[in-house]
Amino acid sequence: MADEPASWATWTTKNVWAGPGGVRTVEGAQLNGDLSVHTTWTGTEAILTVQYTDAQDWFTLQGSPIEVADEQAARGWHQHAVEAVRGGNGGALT
Repeated sequence: MADEPASWATWTTKNVWAGPGGVRTVEGAQLNGDLSVHTTWTGTEAILTVQYTDAQDWFTLQGSPIEVADEQAARGWHQHAVEAVRGGNGGALT
């Protein structure tokens, strides 16, 4: 079934420096500094997470998950999350 679209995908961007104010997470943490941004698209939603680069623990970005119907839109949300982290000020996904 090579013509069928993917039903899931992931993207990771490492070494994203968080802007002043860092990013907020669902778990209540506020992260600053050198972060990695990871997105998992499940086929129906994008789950956006961050971690200190090369650490073990991942944290869910405030505003995630986001309902996303297709892979291209999910990839767009990943890039939006990277820019939100760079922008700092809590890195809200809006």
